Amino acid sequence: MTDITKDELQSAVLNGYVDQQQNYAAAEFSPQLLNNVNQETVWEHIRYELNNCSSFTFAVAFITVDMLTPLKAVLADLKVHGVYGKILTSDYLYFNQPKVFTELLKIANVEVRIAQQSGFHAKGYLFEHTDQNYQSVIIGSSNLTRAALLQNYEWNMRFTSYAAGAVTNQISSEIAHAWEEAVPLTVQWVTRYEQLFDEKATVAAEKRVSIINEQSAPYEMQAKIIPNKMQQHALQKLQELRQTGEQRGLIISATGTGKTYLGAFDVKQFKPRRFLFVAHREQILQKSRASFRKVLGGNASDYGILSGHHADKKAKYLFATIQTLSKPDNMKYFSPEEFDYILVDEAHRTGSESYRHFLKYFKPKFCLGMTATPERTDDFNIYQLFDYNIAYEIRLQDALNEQMLTPFHYVGLQDYEYQGKLIDDKAVLRHLASAERVDYVLQQLEYYGYSGDKVHGLIFCSRQQEAYELAKIMTNRGHPTVALTDETIKTREKTITMLEKGQIEYIVTVNIFNEGIDIPCLNQIVMLRNTQSSIVFIQQLGRGLRKFAHKEFVTILDFIGNYKNNYLIPMALTGDRSRSKDNARAEISLQPTIGISTINFTEVARQQIYASLQNAKLDSLMEMRKDYYELKNKIGRVPLLRDFEKYGSIDPLVFANNNLLPNYYHFLLKMKENVKLTVYQDKVLYFLTKELLNGMRCHELLLLQELMRHGTVTEACFFKLLRSKNCYLNEDVLGSVDRILGLDFFHVKAGKEFKSVKYGGQPLVFHEKGNYRLRSQLQTELNANSLFKKLFMDVIETGLVKTKNFDHTVPFTLYKKYTRKDVCRLLNWKKDVSAPMYGYRVGKDTCPIFITYTKDNSGKRKGENYENEFLSTSVVRWFTRSPRHLYSDEVRRLLEKDEAGEPIVKIHLFIKKSDAEGKDFFYLGECKIIESSASEKMILGKNGHKKAIVALDLRLKTPVQYRYFTMLTNDDNKNN
Repeated sequence: MTDITKDELQSAVLNGYVDQQQNYAAAEFSPQLLNNVNQETVWEHIRYELNNCSSFTFAVAFITVDMLTPLKAVLADLKVHGVYGKILTSDYLYFNQPKVFTELLKIANVEVRIAQQSGFHAKGYLFEHTDQNYQSVIIGSSNLTRAALLQNYEWNMRFTSYAAGAVTNQISSEIAHAWEEAVPLTVQWVTRYEQLFDEKATVAAEKRVSIINEQSAPYEMQAKIIPNKMQQHALQKLQELRQTGEQRGLIISATGTGKTYLGAFDVKQFKPRRFLFVAHREQILQKSRASFRKVLGGNASDYGILSGHHADKKAKYLFATIQTLSKPDNMKYFSPEEFDYILVDEAHRTGSESYRHFLKYFKPKFCLGMTATPERTDDFNIYQLFDYNIAYEIRLQDALNEQMLTPFHYVGLQDYEYQGKLIDDKAVLRHLASAERVDYVLQQLEYYGYSGDKVHGLIFCSRQQEAYELAKIMTNRGHPTVALTDETIKTREKTITMLEKGQIEYIVTVNIFNEGIDIPCLNQIVMLRNTQSSIVFIQQLGRGLRKFAHKEFVTILDFIGNYKNNYLIPMALTGDRSRSKDNARAEISLQPTIGISTINFTEVARQQIYASLQNAKLDSLMEMRKDYYELKNKIGRVPLLRDFEKYGSIDPLVFANNNLLPNYYHFLLKMKENVKLTVYQDKVLYFLTKELLNGMRCHELLLLQELMRHGTVTEACFFKLLRSKNCYLNEDVLGSVDRILGLDFFHVKAGKEFKSVKYGGQPLVFHEKGNYRLRSQLQTELNANSLFKKLFMDVIETGLVKTKNFDHTVPFTLYKKYTRKDVCRLLNWKKDVSAPMYGYRVGKDTCPIFITYTKDNSGKRKGENYENEFLSTSVVRWFTRSPRHLYSDEVRRLLEKDEAGEPIVKIHLFIKKSDAEGKDFFYLGECKIIESSASEKMILGKNGHKKAIVALDLRLKTPVQYRYFTMLTNDDNKNN
């Protein structure tokens, strides 16, 4: 960004306090309200300011440990770049826990002092930009707490000012004065505070903490147990399933989301005469019996256990291990119709012979399977066993958003370097378990910390011998650790008990704790291994998410080495199944929050993931085949595109964007499915898939849907439908719909043939005498081939689901991605002229401009002299093609205005990070030319001759959201 001028800041003040319409030009420096709404958190703004400042000062009365973890990740990078700051906080009302101050002392590039003003209750964040001689300030209602920065409805004002500005100067003076009077934070000060805190923490504070703990406590600690929002929805779906006559169903629910209580709630609404609960371990039975009784009530004698140690066969509510129940004598004790309702816990285990025999023998009125991990590696289809009835699925990200789990703070950080090289897939044991690596890991564990008074940690590593070596070295370093690999259950339970009691700090293992283990006290998960699978990654991360008293968050530390599968990490964290590199890059760059959980990558870790992503083939046929068969097993039939959308599998657009697949029919052929279409049918599906499936405009999709329903549609009915869907409507867009469905838009040369020929060459829809109708050949083919009709409607219905991602009151939606061809269509142009368009095209009244922002691998921007760049979040410097002069026709047309002083040609700006991102560009909105910026420049052409170009500064109507601005302009992934 360039220096901020005095005029810019004056305009910003006028914009913020006088008239935003007249002074929107400097809106990026205008006062801005930050309040944790519209998917933008106060924390994101603070993180952005930290990453762009030369120094900072926080003056905040209250701080919580749960917000220090993501802050530490940012400050670790800032330290590398020599950025230091100050934090002025307080002991006001003894709100701040002693541990807060202990954790603050760990941050090397921050000086902390305790304010001495009585009732210090400030909440302000000041960021210095000494290179540009200005300051940014965020001041208002937000303390440095997780709730205030991520969740609560807050009021904070962000503004920018020169250091000489009166308000900024006053804030700086107040901070300086308070800082001089403040007491430095030291170990001795913390020790004294701990003593006072124990003595003087008020009853009100204790009550406040009690309320917080009650809200976040597990079911077992709550006085009244009622279904949460997601469980209520699941219960409704189970009722609906049974009402259709189904006798089996499956609930897929993330670990820790209350599967047992959900089962108890459903049993309560079912009201069975007798009920059977089946699991593979007696410990599960003991806990489940207690949970069910809390929901169902009744006498203790109603609840029995059937296991190797108990034989309460006559209990109304019987909880049995599969090992005991499946024994012939025990099985025959019960009649097949003995139980009205059977619930199978950990239902992914039902592939074993004992489970299948048991399920074949009993004939309940309803059987429910519950699992967090339905995916299997032994080719057994759990979905088939439960009649493909997925009653409800609670995904990890949804559960976190609903606060059903303990929030986590994930930090992806650099693994240990040995002789200047990061740990990689080929690292030998002596490097993985070296004393130096353990020392490095322990430093990070200490720096990022954990929730609570004592660490209860679980470490995943890559090899069994590594586990034993790590445990040995960590124990010798004063951190008692036990390695568990394939020991007996008895040994495992004993070690877990030691961890729960605090007798050891860590258990280090390989994969045995991926599932089927319940250690609610876990407050630190450490990943010292390559991520081979998104499923395993989530299983391991999820070990620490079960709620537990006084556990406010879980610290997830992922040591990222030079691994080829690093690209899986951002997709696993966010649940993204699009197989889109663009989405993965965005997730790494934006580091989104999930509910009040945060995702943080340090700089080197980001670079490692970018490098991995560059070499990955996310949409390879092999990967798509895996997802296809997984979904086919899940639903028990050949999946359609809308199934992929419904079940959160591959984004259907992956099929549309794959250059090797004209349409989904061709993918089905590759999957060896028995399908057959004519050449014409194939071409029609090719058109629908490539042009309409993306849902960018719903007009064509809605018309085709109506034509499939009614045969013909009048103009009046179509217009009424468009208005009911809130779609923009004028003669230009209606003419465009005719040209798209008539294929005239595509009647341009593409190699040896016209594009329209690839799509069948003939109109799909005729618009005549006020009516729309399908081409007779198309109608005949649809009637004659049920498969074609099914695939035809599938694209339309899936496309209509995709339309929900766009604003259809306007041609383009901010921050959505478009290709040049998409833009030609959505601007209602008569032909697809995307091939010769390149950087821009000045039309009759519109001009789309396409900018590839990042430099290429040589370090020079493509077209070395065309250095299009952001000057600020609302100003982009842009260059025309050569040769162009100020008097050139297209330049004059761009600068021309109407009688009202408005530009005649409306400019739309599209930008992408690099060519590696494909053909899609982010839409950043309309913009106007700053007339005073127009100037001619001379550049050196390829032939050595100088040519003239015109430089113009474009002012965006809406300044770019800082998250997208950062994503487009940062250098992290410039070569990826």
